[in-house]
Amino acid sequence: MNEFYTDYSEYMSGIFPGVKVQKISVNAGFCCPNRDGTIGTGGCIYCNNRSFTPAYCFGTEGVAAQLGAGKKFFARKYPEMKYIAYFQSYTNTYLASAAELRLLYEEALGVDGVVGLAVATRPDTLPEETVDLLSCINQTCPVFVELGVESLCDTTLQTINRGHDSAAAEDAVLRLADAGLHVGVHLIAGLPGETDETVLETVRRVCSLPVDSIKMHHLQVLKGTPLCRMVENGELRVPRYTPESYLDLCVRIVGEVPRHIAIERFLASSPPAEVVSPHWGMKNHEFVNRLINELKNIKL
Repeated sequence: MNEFYTDYSEYMSGIFPGVKVQKISVNAGFCCPNRDGTIGTGGCIYCNNRSFTPAYCFGTEGVAAQLGAGKKFFARKYPEMKYIAYFQSYTNTYLASAAELRLLYEEALGVDGVVGLAVATRPDTLPEETVDLLSCINQTCPVFVELGVESLCDTTLQTINRGHDSAAAEDAVLRLADAGLHVGVHLIAGLPGETDETVLETVRRVCSLPVDSIKMHHLQVLKGTPLCRMVENGELRVPRYTPESYLDLCVRIVGEVPRHIAIERFLASSPPAEVVSPHWGMKNHEFVNRLINELKNIKL
């Protein structure tokens, strides 16, 4: 807890009072509509899904088995911990009926110690039957929908091959909130063609919507992605943040986010071997400590 913004642990403690809760990632075998040819191919130009998905999600079959593998890791340190099944890899409401999704979610919730669901998805893959299902489950345990928005600049969304526009993102937030779900929005700073002001305008627009949390991180150019090839051949340029310049931006972001909206993170942390740039050698908690110190200095 800090005096400058609501961090994610504070937000979660309000939902699970007195309980330490940890997300465990799950790969349920989904794809994305901008990968399989439905609206595009190749996916978002910056995306290397393996860079943020734990190894056990690819080597362990089944939702329950993956959750069991994740529990073994965390239980050694926190034996009393509870868990949120985090359907993280790719688009987790895509090309599955509500009945199929219900089976996956029930399997996850049947694992001992799992007390909630987090579902990462896109604004354009949320049919009403899926929203109704998530809302129904939310009546018995918390359901957090993590919506990949990235930017609310339509030019940027076209550049990164996102496959939807800002209106679709805003509509999805409103429909999820109307259904009573916990809505989190994922944003990226440093996308091609964007400036600090572009990022701040997206943050302002997001904060005008009924969202509960923001997950922010800086753009990383990852090996094997279209973005990497496009940067190398000079087709695209991306903002070159240093830790100091990104810190300055995050100070301004904190100033735009009201206290009723939690900030989950500021920094990406892909495996160093996968990262072409930038190489900061810094974890999110280390950056947050620097940010808090900077905010304290400004207040003084």
